[in-house]
Amino acid sequence: MTDTRVPSAPGAAPPGGESLAQRVLRLALTERVVLLAVLLVVVVVWFRVLGDGGYLVAPYDVRYLGNALESMVPFALLAIAELFVIVSGRGGIDLSVGAIVSLAGMVFGLMVGEWGWPLLPSIVACVAVGGLLGAVNGALVAYLRFPALIATLATYYAYSSLALVSNANAPISTPPIVALHSLTRNVHLPLLPPVPLHVFTILVPCAVLAWVVLSRSTYGRSLYAVGTNDIAAGYATQPVTRTRFTAYVVSGLLSGVVALVTVAQFASARPDAGVVGNGMALPAITIAVLGGVAIQGGIGRVGGVVVAALLVTWLNAGMLLAFEGSEGSQYQLLALGLVLVLSALLNTLALRRYGRLA
Repeated sequence: MTDTRVPSAPGAAPPGGESLAQRVLRLALTERVVLLAVLLVVVVVWFRVLGDGGYLVAPYDVRYLGNALESMVPFALLAIAELFVIVSGRGGIDLSVGAIVSLAGMVFGLMVGEWGWPLLPSIVACVAVGGLLGAVNGALVAYLRFPALIATLATYYAYSSLALVSNANAPISTPPIVALHSLTRNVHLPLLPPVPLHVFTILVPCAVLAWVVLSRSTYGRSLYAVGTNDIAAGYATQPVTRTRFTAYVVSGLLSGVVALVTVAQFASARPDAGVVGNGMALPAITIAVLGGVAIQGGIGRVGGVVVAALLVTWLNAGMLLAFEGSEGSQYQLLALGLVLVLSALLNTLALRRYGRLA
């Protein structure tokens, strides 16, 4: 009997399967943590090569990378905050996180540095203030149905103004506040470079708790369902409005935690801590999208966001050494813009080609 099968083209995928190139492409597009880990290695190796060749102004070594983690903590926490609100869908975004950092930090500075409150109640109150400010955003977006972009832009202006007038636009640097700087000191662990203490005491616990909430709780499943299709979630008896409202409250709580971090880092409560320069919101959104959070909602993982924060931190650290003076910080903005465009493009390709993103 004659064989009528058409021979496969060289390099083509076997029937019902994928070629090696197709599997690599699918892995790169859908498994964001894997792609980011590869890029992280490439960035570190590239700057090490430049350093060994004398093209950097200082060594890009393990000690430098460990110290750079200090700047990663606030942006990683705010990127996780953006993860919650973006995943909630309906154009979810929070432009006010930096302003919440400023205002909650000033409230904390007044409590500890001016009013003489004990440290622990002041910490709890600072985080609670952040949650309350986030609840205002949540009420505007979830209950009053304001567009998230407009609502959080309005509260960004309002919270920034309140932070500035809270202490006549002056920072609070009294001795009790200055003493908090010790909370961000470097710790020395076996086989590891010096690492800022708050990486272990604040970032890791918050990231683990966020992962548990999103991946192992009923609320997390409801948040992904609401972000994917809130109409279908409503028919499935999911509390759509309350779930979306809570996402903004969580964002505010994490912003309150970042307020504590910035006060300790600067040894001062500054009214512009979260909004100076380009502010904290836009880099946090960039990191979230780079970490695989789809701007359409319903998709995103904590692991991807944390690895993306590490990648951006060490990329920025390398760029500071590649240029003399302030040029490095100027090129960081260009890099962030390119990263945002590239990551949004990758997210779109993954959703169009495979219908999923991890």
